[in-house]
Amino acid sequence: MNGDWLIRGRDGRLSVYLTAGDAVLCRAERGPGGPWEAARRVGGDQKLHPVLALGRGADGYAHLVSWRPTGTQESGLVHSTHFRPRLAALDWAPIGHPDKKGARTGTPAVAVDAQGRAHVFVRNKGGGVSLAAQKEKGGWNPWRDLKGSDVQEELAAVTGESGRVGLYAATSGGLLHWRQEEPGADPVLEEAIEVPVRPGTLRALATSAQRTTLFFTDTSGDLCAWRPGTKPVALLASAGPGPVAAVRCALDGHDCTLLAQRSVSGRVAFAAYPTEQESAGAWWTESGPRLPADAEVSLAVDEDERVVAATLSRSSGQLLLTRRKDEPGLALEAWRQV
Repeated sequence: MNGDWLIRGRDGRLSVYLTAGDAVLCRAERGPGGPWEAARRVGGDQKLHPVLALGRGADGYAHLVSWRPTGTQESGLVHSTHFRPRLAALDWAPIGHPDKKGARTGTPAVAVDAQGRAHVFVRNKGGGVSLAAQKEKGGWNPWRDLKGSDVQEELAAVTGESGRVGLYAATSGGLLHWRQEEPGADPVLEEAIEVPVRPGTLRALATSAQRTTLFFTDTSGDLCAWRPGTKPVALLASAGPGPVAAVRCALDGHDCTLLAQRSVSGRVAFAAYPTEQESAGAWWTESGPRLPADAEVSLAVDEDERVVAATLSRSSGQLLLTRRKDEPGLALEAWRQV
């Protein structure tokens, strides 16, 4: 799964999304902070590949993108919108293929602009990035080639506080960054830097009115932060092999960035620091039980502005959840299975 799969909906309820065989499932709270419903299939009965990209609009709507088989050795991308966890999601609608037809070309990424339009990014067969963007009044614009080369499998899409959409990608020798210069425009390739990046570790977050920050692990094992126009900064040693989850939240009255990652011990490790102040330092604190190797971590802020962390193992189907206690620091409630 690419993107935050723990999402606070427009009605304040939390939802989680996951792939299960040839389907995408959703579980949601019955009410904010309340018990959880059983898993439901999303988007109708179409059979999908086990890949999912997620994005959340400022309106709280969840946008889901997956690949579906369309023929022998051929696939196409599909999109669904989930307006509220209590309602059924829209049926999967086709948005085509970046090369008109062919096999899957990579894991998609999705971001939603200030007007609620989904932007779907995916690697194309030439090794660059292609974009399909929703029209403001429905439907999709034609696929656009955003250029780039030697792009790796997983992309990191992000929406800035301005509502404009950006994208990060790793190559074999560095990082690329695309950004919209104005609302509704195609993102343009603004910057490329040489840095040794470990594949599959990108996660982007809006961190100020004008900037987004990319978190990634370099080949030496350091978790780094990069804001375009500056040099990457090594924040601390990575807790584990996969990408971090990241969210901005208020901790003791300060604007902080909270990171979470499944550590090499199998537990969830947390680290927080003042947003965009990497020089202040950060350190990991582990929490919860040991998790299966395929467990993923996601972070959100609930209706009461409390941090919520969730872990999900697709092999076991186990969903665990914790919330920040109403006390100073980052004290968490006991993890519970839902």
